[in-house]
Parts: sequence; C-alpha cells; structure tokens
Amino acid sequence: MCPYAWDAPGGVQSHVRQLAATLMGRGHDVLVLAPAGSSAPAEEGVRFVGRPVRVPFNGSIAPISPDPSARWRIRGEIDRFRPDVLHAHEPFAPSVSMAAVLATTGPVVATFHAFADRSRTLAAFAPVLRPLWDRLDVRLAVSEAAASFVAARFRGDVRVVPNGVDVGRFANAEPADLGPGSHVLFAGRLEPRKGFGTAVAAFELVSGDLPDLRLVVVGEGAEHHAVDGLAPAVRGRTDMRGFVPEADKPGVFAAADAFMAPATGGESFGIVLVEAMAAGVPVVASDIPGYRGVVTDGGNGLLVPPEDPVALAEALRRLLQDPELASRLREGGRAAAGRFDWSAVTDQVEAAYGDAVQRRRR
Repeated sequence: MCPYAWDAPGGVQSHVRQLAATLMGRGHDVLVLAPAGSSAPAEEGVRFVGRPVRVPFNGSIAPISPDPSARWRIRGEIDRFRPDVLHAHEPFAPSVSMAAVLATTGPVVATFHAFADRSRTLAAFAPVLRPLWDRLDVRLAVSEAAASFVAARFRGDVRVVPNGVDVGRFANAEPADLGPGSHVLFAGRLEPRKGFGTAVAAFELVSGDLPDLRLVVVGEGAEHHAVDGLAPAVRGRTDMRGFVPEADKPGVFAAADAFMAPATGGESFGIVLVEAMAAGVPVVASDIPGYRGVVTDGGNGLLVPPEDPVALAEALRRLLQDPELASRLREGGRAAAGRFDWSAVTDQVEAAYGDAVQRRRR
C-alpha cells in the first residue's frame, strides 16, 4: 500500500516500487495499491485507487488520496487478491494505506518513513490513531529517526529496516557526459526543506577558488529560480537538468566529483546519499538526524550544520582540493552503501512478513 501518488516523484513511491520488484523477483505474488492522476500509465501488478490531492506536510507537499469513496475499491482489491500479508507504508497518512489497514482482517506490516522534530498534527490525532497502531502486527521504520518519531507517541516495538537502493546499478554505471571541468551534484526537489538555496549560495562561495567547477542540478520545484541571482559568469556554470528519468540517474551520479545534500531537516533517511555513495561520489550532507543514520562524518562523508552555506562551501573546498580525503570518503561510501542494498533489506522485510503471519496465528 502506497499512500502517495504513484505518478509523482518521491522516496516512498520509489521504495515501494523497488521493494515490489525485488519481492516479485524472489517469486512472491505482489499487488500494489496507490492513488494516481488520471493520466498515469497502467502498470502490471499495480492498481490505482483514488485521485491524489496535494497537501502541505513537514515542509513539503504530500500527494495523498483522502477520498472516502476509494475505500470500497480498496476493500474489493484486497478481497480479490486475498494477501497473506498487507504491507502498509505510512499508515497514519489519510490515504490508501490507512484505508487498507482498516479494511483488512489479515496480518499487517507497516513501514513508517517520516521524521520531524515535532508534529502538532500527529500529537493532536494520537488518541484517534492508537486503535490503528494496535492493529499493526509488525511495525518497521526506515531509520532510528523515523522510529523515534512514532515511538515518542505510541507504545510498542518498532524495528528499523532501512530504505533500499539498487547498489549495483549505481556502482556499475557508465558516467554520463557532464561537460568539461569538475562537477558538484545536487539531486532532489527544489524546495526549502531540501536546502537548494543553501546549495546555490555555497556554490557561489566556492566558485572563485575553483574556476572549473560546475553545479549540476537534478530535480524540479518552486526554488528553481534560486540560481537566477548568481553573477552571470557563475550562473553560466550551472547545469539545471530538471527531471531525470530513473534509468539515467546512475550515470549522472557516477560522473560527479562531489555530491551535496544540504537539507534543513525533516529527513528520515537519505536515499540520494546512499545512491551517491554507491556510485563512488564523496558526499557532503547536513548534520541532521535522518542523515546521521547514513553518513559517518569523516568516515564515508562530511557533515555540516544545516542552513550554513559557509560551512558547506568550506567542506566542498576541502573535498575537491584534497584528493586523499576524497579517495578515503569514496571508499568509505562504497563500503557503507552495501548494507542498504535491496538484497539485504528485503531479507529483513521477508522476516517481518513471517513474524506478522506467526503472530496472527498465535
């Protein structure tokens, strides 16, 4: 069960899509239910239930489907498929996952993806959500940060099973042609929470010391205009690539000399960090809870204070001017990425499914 629009970019959608593919590759029968826009192309093994609406949440936009009329179709799909286990992602979001948990009578595994320093909404609705929480046979979270977010308000075990990445696809990618010079990559939605403004400011600070450095930007969003304030000579060294298909992402990552992720907060994990590390790209990231679960400062990347372009620029300068440091972080990143490969993550998910079935039998 995916609560967010299947045809919108997002970490949860990517997680569900890749987990489903891995499970099918292991011989499981898998059906995905998710909302989608009217123009979303049909996909084998996926049913679209409900139209999404864009709702502000945690500094971003969540394309969820709170439509009550979709519940009957969700129930019908569950009754026809008769799953051994229902896996609901973000079951507290008023969308497909929540409706499915309320509709099923079978074993339920839930994965919590979100993290925020505080959430008045979750605190206010916690009493209403407790019966739903109690309905979950096994509760997973993609990081310690995500686990702490829900465990602070609900009693019961939450085990950490991280996001997965197809490590081999990034590790073996043929580098794309990004043009001459060295390249620092930013990939993500161009919105305040992802810190794109901080990335642009840091690039401007370091550009004078590194005249051949170019900024490559993968992603779309309201803050795309942040580069327009750069001096013309610096603006000419930015490459705004917009949306890049998943199939092309590994090559772009593999061609970069450094990757920066200056998110301001609200991140439960860091899929793009693992992708960069798997591609052999040294990482500079914000020192926030979700990213600390992926990056060890000085071991497989560098951590800097969030919303601090001076600190980010200094870390990039160190990385790009010190080949020994870059090499050490590159090797550390490749080693760290292995534990997030889908082969390892899916083993843990399958174990959770088995535990849910056994618990319900008992």
